[in-house]
Amino acid sequence: QVQLVESGGGLVQAGGSLRLSCVASGSIFSVSRMGWYRRAPGKQRELVATITSGTRTNYADSVKGRFTISRDNAKNTVYLQMNSLKPEDTAVYYCMIQTAGIDYWGQGTQVTVSS
Repeated sequence: QVQLVESGGGLVQAGGSLRLSCVASGSIFSVSRMGWYRRAPGKQRELVATITSGTRTNYADSVKGRFTISRDNAKNTVYLQMNSLKPEDTAVYYCMIQTAGIDYWGQGTQVTVSS
């Protein structure tokens, strides 16, 4: 069993920054892909950013140049540095890790950006 705990969400003004963290614990072997997704009110969950075990990254067009995903394999942790936040970034952010071919999800952390 794998558990994910996210932290770092909160309320920030437009133009501000937040850093999300997600720590994985439990029966973790080789973690391949890690990522962040988000769900805004009334919308479907969407990809924000992913990072492979080889540190290849992929970003949604809406966050390119503003968000940076990184990982610390020794700590089984994935981060999302969010800069120049916009009100449209308001959502619940979920982390995901893939290990042994299975995707695991965190419980979500709220990010609210005020205008």
